[in-house]
Amino acid sequence: QVQLVESGGGLVRPGGSLRLSCAASGSISNINIMGWFRQAPGKEREGVSCSSSGGSTRYADSVKGRFTISRDNAKNTVYLQMNSLKPEDTAVYYCAAVRIVGLCPRLVMRNFGSWGQGTQVTVSS
Repeated sequence: QVQLVESGGGLVRPGGSLRLSCAASGSISNINIMGWFRQAPGKEREGVSCSSSGGSTRYADSVKGRFTISRDNAKNTVYLQMNSLKPEDTAVYYCAAVRIVGLCPRLVMRNFGSWGQGTQVTVSS
C-alpha cells in the first residue's frame, strides 16, 4: 500500500505563488506516476498535472504556463510549483499515484489508484 502526504497549501493573493509537495511512502515500487488533482467546492475533481519517473509530464490546459510539476525520485516526492495564481485555482489539491507502463496517463481519476488526503489552496485578496 502507498501512502501519500501533501503539504504546502495555504492562502495566497491573486498573482502569487505556492509550492505543493507530496511525499510517498510504503510500497513505493507500486508507483511510477505521480500527479495532482484538485476539487473546488461544488465541482468534480479534475486533473492538474502528472509526472512519470522517466520524466514525461502532462498538464491541464487551465494551468499550462503557470504550474510546473517536478519530482525528486530519491525522496519519492513530487512538487507542484504554482505561479500567477488566480481565484479560480482555489481548491483542495490532491496528490495521486499509480504504476503503469509508459507515459503519464490522461488526467482522470480512474487512471490513478492511490490518493492523499488533500491540502487546501485559497487564492483571494
